[in-house]
Amino acid sequence: WGPLRGNNPEPGQDIAISWIAHHPEAVTLSYLDMETVRTAEAALEIANSIGMPPQNFVVGDADGTIGWTIAGKIPRRTGARTPVDWSEQAGWDGWIRADEYPRILNPSSGRIWTANARVVDAEALAIVGDGGYDLGARSRQIRDGLLEISRFSPEDMLTVHLDDRAIFLARWRDLLLATLDAAAVAGNEQRANYRQHVEDWTPRATMESVGYRFVREFRGEVRRRAILMLFHEVVEKYGLDYLEVGNQLEGPLWSLVSRKPAHLLTDDYADWSDFLLQAVDENIDRYQAEYTGGLDNRTWGERNTAEIRHPLSRAVPFLARWLDMPADELSGDSNMPRVQYPAFGASERFAVSPGDEANGYLHMPAGQSGHPLSDFYFKGHDDWVEGRASSFLPGDPVHSLTLKAVD
Repeated sequence: WGPLRGNNPEPGQDIAISWIAHHPEAVTLSYLDMETVRTAEAALEIANSIGMPPQNFVVGDADGTIGWTIAGKIPRRTGARTPVDWSEQAGWDGWIRADEYPRILNPSSGRIWTANARVVDAEALAIVGDGGYDLGARSRQIRDGLLEISRFSPEDMLTVHLDDRAIFLARWRDLLLATLDAAAVAGNEQRANYRQHVEDWTPRATMESVGYRFVREFRGEVRRRAILMLFHEVVEKYGLDYLEVGNQLEGPLWSLVSRKPAHLLTDDYADWSDFLLQAVDENIDRYQAEYTGGLDNRTWGERNTAEIRHPLSRAVPFLARWLDMPADELSGDSNMPRVQYPAFGASERFAVSPGDEANGYLHMPAGQSGHPLSDFYFKGHDDWVEGRASSFLPGDPVHSLTLKAVD
C-alpha cells in the first residue's frame, strides 16, 4: 500500500501512506505534448493524461478560449476517504479516465482563478477529493479584484497580486472591539492602548500596522484556545502537536465565538467574555515578555520579517551574510492575494501579454543567480519585496559568454 509512517500515537498501529507519486503511472513525459498543442481544448485533454500528482491547470489560447481542469493522475477511490484498513473493501481501484475529469471552459464571467481553494463541488468534488484545499478567503478576494477590471493591463494584474486588504479579518476586528468594551478597559491601561490601536488600524496587512497585528494575533490566540478547549482530552493524551487542524476551521470557530455555547466552556473560563479577554491578555503578556518598547512598537512587519535562508547557512551560520536574503519587513499575510509569511510567499509574480513583452513584469525572490559571488545574486529581490514592477525582459547585456569550437 505504501511506506509506513513513523511516530504513530498508539503502539502497534502501523499506518501506511499511499501517495500517487509512489506509483509508476505517476511519472510520464506526456506533458511535453504541450509544446505543440494549438487550442485550449486540446491542452485540457493532454493535462488530464499527464502522469504527475494532481495540480490545478489553467490555459488560454490565441482565440480567447480559456479553461481549467486538473492535470495529473487521480485515483479511483473505493470505500472511506479517511484512514481505514484497506483489507476491508477500501482503497484505490485504478485511475479516473480523462473524460471523467471536471473541466471549466469559457465561464460566463470570462475569468478563472484558483488560489489553492476549492474550485468545484458536488460530483466533481467527489472525483477530485479533498487534498486540504485552502479556506477560500484569498480566492474570493482575487475573484472580486478580477471582476472589478474590464480590460486588463500588466499594471492591473500587479494591483491584484499586491492586494493586502484585510477583508478576512474585518469581522474579527469588530469582535475584538466589542470584547474590549468600556468595562473591559476601565482601569486597564494596556487593554485601553491595545483597543486604541485596533480602532486606528488601516485595514491592510502593511508592515507598519500595529492594529493589524493585534487583530490577526487575537484571532490566532482565540483559535489556539478553542482547539485546546474542545480537544483537551486528545491534547492531554498526545500533546498539541498531534492534532492536524485542517484549513476549514474558520466556519466552526466563528460559530463558537458568535453563538457562545456555554456547555462547551471548560472550567478555565467564567463565560465567553472571559474566554475572549484572556486571549487579549495572553497576547499583551507575550508582547511584554518577548519584546521591548511597549505595545506601540509591535508592528506587523516586526512579526512578518523575511527569513529566506540558503540551506548551507543553516549548517554554517557565519556564511549567512553572503548567502541569505536580507531580513526585510514584509507586507501581506495569509487569506489575501499578497500571501506572505517570513519563510513562505509568492515564488513568482508575473504578467505579460504575448507580443508586448516590453511592458510585462516579473517578480522573483532570492535573486536571479544561484552563485553568491555573482553580481546578480540579489538582482530583483528588492523589487519583489517592495512590489516594484521588474521588467519582464532582461535589458542590456552586462556580460557575454562566447563558445568557440576547438579543432
